[in-house]
Amino acid sequence: MAIIVGTLIVGMVLLIAAVFVVRESSRLAAVPPPPVFDLEEAYTWVVAHVPDDVAATLTPGDVRRILDFQLEYFRKRGVSGNGSSGTPPGSVVVGGAETVDYILDRCRATGEEYLPEQVHAVVDTQLGYLRAIGAVGPRAAQDPPPPTSGV
Repeated sequence: MAIIVGTLIVGMVLLIAAVFVVRESSRLAAVPPPPVFDLEEAYTWVVAHVPDDVAATLTPGDVRRILDFQLEYFRKRGVSGNGSSGTPPGSVVVGGAETVDYILDRCRATGEEYLPEQVHAVVDTQLGYLRAIGAVGPRAAQDPPPPTSGV
């Protein structure tokens, strides 16, 4: 009798474990893996997709420098990490004038000068890459214009 009860208990434990394993494996199969940022892949993508008018004025080394400073800015703003840190509070907007100003300042500090238009183009192309891999969401909606009063 003890052998039958023991066998039933072991069977129940194995059945419960099997249900959890099947449920989790089907859940993981349905959810795509999180996007993983690869700097080399991003660099190659940006060099290939940056607008031609800007590509004609920047070397691949210039693009790499701009991307490195953009990532430095992301780290300072708390929008990049290795997955061990929490999500930044509230919405974080990247790619605007503040990002470009930071990159221009850092480039000047290292002895390189770029036009804001060049940096904007590289940053916009990089954000296109991040959207393509699913690492960032769509552009933030602009605030609606203030209502006008008809007189």
